[in-house]
Amino acid sequence: MNKNRLYISTIAQDAAETARQYGVGLEIAEYCTAYNMDERLAETDAVVQRELNGIANRMLHAPFNELFPCAIDPKARTLARYRYRNAIRLARSYGAAKVIIHGGYHPRMYYPCWYQEQSVLFWRAFLKQDFDVEIVLENVLEEEPGSLLDIVKTVDDPRLRLCLDVGHANVYSPVPVQTWLEEFAPWLSHFHLHNNRGDFDAHLGLAGGSIPMAELLRRAERLCPGATYTLEVAEAEPSIRWLMETGLLM
Repeated sequence: MNKNRLYISTIAQDAAETARQYGVGLEIAEYCTAYNMDERLAETDAVVQRELNGIANRMLHAPFNELFPCAIDPKARTLARYRYRNAIRLARSYGAAKVIIHGGYHPRMYYPCWYQEQSVLFWRAFLKQDFDVEIVLENVLEEEPGSLLDIVKTVDDPRLRLCLDVGHANVYSPVPVQTWLEEFAPWLSHFHLHNNRGDFDAHLGLAGGSIPMAELLRRAERLCPGATYTLEVAEAEPSIRWLMETGLLM
């Protein structure tokens, strides 16, 4: 992959420093917690502006706590719309090209058919507003790739694409990560990269855990040559070095 398609999530303690050192982008994670958009906005913005200094490529992760596009309660859907609109506004102000949003599925709360039907209605209505950023829906607790895939295919809007979080798929789904990649590929725009041992969402570096990362990324590059990637790990620099040593990062 080319460096201009690689990002580091600001969950990494060394994110900004490493991004500047290696010439890659940043994924702004500070607004995953929604109150940073409210009473802590000025303080959070100051932190983000310092992190972004000297870094041209940016994307933003939207808040996700208690946000369900497929919610049964109309007021809950109203809250999701409000938070996502704020996320898009912030993304535009930071020059971020993509906004990552969780699909919102909870296996003990929603029947899969409801999740898909209500999500399609939500996103069709949401996308009626005019904005120039791309939304990528990320898998978290989804147990198979079909539900998110059907949502994006049915909505059928070029501003709505998929983000494959390979670590989440490895922990929360019985379907192999490689199958997620193969099925998502035509609609895949972004990846979240981190590893684990299949028992806990540990956000380990790329070289640790049970995901065959080198094999997976080589296949991803063949299937999705224009996709972007975010390292979503606690410490980014070792994973950057691993990508370079394996010949995956040019």
